[in-house]
Amino acid sequence: MTEYKGTKGGAVQNFEEDPGNPYVGQVWYNETTGNLRVRQTTLTSAWASGGNLNTARKRTGGAGTQTAALAFGGFSPPSDVVAITESYNGSSWTEVNDLQTARSQGGGTGATNTAAIYFGGFIQPGANSALTELWNGTNWTEVNDLNTARRNMGPFGTSTSAISATGGPPVIGNVESWNGTNWTEVADTNLSRNQLAGAGADNTSGLIFGGTQGNSADTEAWNGTAWAEVNDMNTARDNFTGTGIQTAALAIGGRLGPGGSPGAFTNKTELWNGYIWSETSDLNITRQDARSSSLSSTAAVAFGGGTPALTSATEEWNADFAYGVWATGGNMNQARGQLAGAGTQTAALGFGGYFAYPAFSALTESYNGTAWAELNDMNTARFGLGGAGTQTAALGFGGANLPGGPPKNETELWNGTNWTEVNNLTTPKRQMASGGTSTSAIAAGGGPPATATTETWNGSSWTEVADLNTARDALRGVAANNTAALAFGGQLPPGSLANTESWNGSAWTEVNDLNTARRNMSAAGIYTAALSAGGGPPAVANVESWNGTNWTNENSISTARLGAGGAGTQTSAVVFGGNTGSDTAATEEWYGDGTLSENID
Repeated sequence: MTEYKGTKGGAVQNFEEDPGNPYVGQVWYNETTGNLRVRQTTLTSAWASGGNLNTARKRTGGAGTQTAALAFGGFSPPSDVVAITESYNGSSWTEVNDLQTARSQGGGTGATNTAAIYFGGFIQPGANSALTELWNGTNWTEVNDLNTARRNMGPFGTSTSAISATGGPPVIGNVESWNGTNWTEVADTNLSRNQLAGAGADNTSGLIFGGTQGNSADTEAWNGTAWAEVNDMNTARDNFTGTGIQTAALAIGGRLGPGGSPGAFTNKTELWNGYIWSETSDLNITRQDARSSSLSSTAAVAFGGGTPALTSATEEWNADFAYGVWATGGNMNQARGQLAGAGTQTAALGFGGYFAYPAFSALTESYNGTAWAELNDMNTARFGLGGAGTQTAALGFGGANLPGGPPKNETELWNGTNWTEVNNLTTPKRQMASGGTSTSAIAAGGGPPATATTETWNGSSWTEVADLNTARDALRGVAANNTAALAFGGQLPPGSLANTESWNGSAWTEVNDLNTARRNMSAAGIYTAALSAGGGPPAVANVESWNGTNWTNENSISTARLGAGGAGTQTSAVVFGGNTGSDTAATEEWYGDGTLSENID
């Protein structure tokens, strides 16, 4: 019988409490709880937002990798078919030299953004094309044409070894192989179709899947000589995109086919393992006619398409990476919503709020990573207040203490034991973006009515500074100090907003929006690395993280809620209280690196 010591090289250690910083794979015995524990990393695959195309379009060609991609041609009114080519560096797109001939719906493929091929397609005024162009990293050059003009085919391979399978209209089943110089007709597919997708490393090994003609879930594999029918996709579709190789591919988005509300768009992504398709994480944006690049199913990029409106949005696919997880923490002593928070995941402060609306609270509670303890109350009970600082040095300001009543401007300073009244906000407000420290804080927006005013705190007084670009209330914010902040979400009647703005100490700048418009969420972090959790209405569980440039959807909180308090960082946070339909005391802890200590049964 094997023992842990013999297998892993060390005995299981005993601790009175969990170790402060366990390493992944570490196993220990907690003497207090009597549990055998392990530190584990949770892995997932998901889409994340990337930089937008400069020109919104659909039905482009695509080639390259996640960090070196190429988008070319496509459909973009008012000029309709375009010759525009853009290169992606993993964060942003740059326009480079155009195709020789504008067209859409052609077949595009290539291993990098410096070597690609584009063939066939649709040219105005309404004809299929046989044109083939090669990209050398600088320019497109016309080379030998396809034998049969076509569009909407299943392409795969590289600039020197590619396949163009089927296409239309009219729908055809023939296939052509590219050897770097010429196209040659090879064996036909078993099923004739167009508007399909393909994946493959070269002209000897690949996969085609989906498409029209009622065969929109069918998959065929190519061995360099013949096509073989293999297992179907789970979701029939056309007008979609694929990436990868014969043994590991992705099917991305599209328009649903038979049995799936035909004509409706989808965000479904499926993964091919060489034998079967399995559903995996969805696109963040539902779309058809997007394109993708990469010979990989683990690191890819999808861009453009129709939602049905044309989009420039780009999404990056990452497989088997560590993803953030939420763990249940100890409940607050008083369930309440619209409270403020400060501090860290293991040293948090929650104060104010409402309970059994419209009863308002002055209660202050501290969290030690396990349990909440009641401390001395604020001097003024209120909800919708702003907060900043740490567990032992915090600032609470604004809010309201009457149902539908006017906002307040009172500011209080916490020294770890008591609250002291200090100089008031210049403009009374509630439900604002707030953050910083007890000596250097910011309060932006709020209401009612919705305002764009911003004030900064210097440790003794508030000063009005430059306004937000968009007036709103029920927004949230984070800040390191009064010179670097982020404000996001909120409302401007009649609806919620996704707007995000960055503060540099002198002015607000509009940056990339939240993926989901919402208000009354909780927030944690700083202006370059933030977390937004929950919000509504109605209450949602959505979580997004900010990397200084874009918002990325993260693993959702367990309990959908709005008006919760938040504290901590982008990677180590705590969310507490809020409203789920009724006030809640529930606390959840965020582990952004995916590492979590769990009991071993």
